[in-house]
Amino acid sequence: MSTFADRIIAFNQNLSFTGTLPAGIEIMNPFRDTANVLEISSKFYRKYYNDHLTRHLILGINPGRFGAGLTGIPFTDPKRLEEKCGIEFPGQKTHEPSSVFVYEVIEAFGGPESFYQRFYINAVCPLGFVKKTEKAAVNYNYYDSRELTATMKSFIIASIRQQIALGVQTDICFCLGTSQNFRFLVKLNQEHAFFGRVIPLDHPRFVMQYKSKTKQTYIDRYLEAFCAVKKIHVP
Repeated sequence: MSTFADRIIAFNQNLSFTGTLPAGIEIMNPFRDTANVLEISSKFYRKYYNDHLTRHLILGINPGRFGAGLTGIPFTDPKRLEEKCGIEFPGQKTHEPSSVFVYEVIEAFGGPESFYQRFYINAVCPLGFVKKTEKAAVNYNYYDSRELTATMKSFIIASIRQQIALGVQTDICFCLGTSQNFRFLVKLNQEHAFFGRVIPLDHPRFVMQYKSKTKQTYIDRYLEAFCAVKKIHVP
């Protein structure tokens, strides 16, 4: 019988989008675009998910360039991967504020082993996007244009179903982002009945950018929400 780790790794290996994106937008698939990402992320999943437990799903927006875009692990930048998870990262040790906040929540919960026994983090859209400008490429979200949202909708629906099939509880799903990401996920949930409830939490990037002085308040909100599903589920 395959483990949760086996199923995640297979999901990552098979992630692809072959449709036509709006002009100026490019897909970001770290598992195909960046050397060693599949190997690095697989070490992480085999460390924390090599079992037959079920988890609750936490869905962010889509991968960013300096976190999951480099490690293949949502909200885990290279620094957190090494310092908090004990997994060596061979490339540039980048810093992503969202990852800093998430790992503060994880530490407050009891540490990575305790947290990852109970939760699996991914994204509404598990592939990321960049928008090319004259000066640089910048992160782009699946909801930043109606055209992109419409283009990716079928892929997103299929991806959520695949993530549920990994072995997650469907009574509650946590959504990172209380505005556009939450509204989109709630609408999809109304159409497809993926989850019993979708619980919104302020996005880590919002907290770090605008609410850093009251960060502990947001950590406490996360912990209060997660406390409801703290029990380990064995299939």
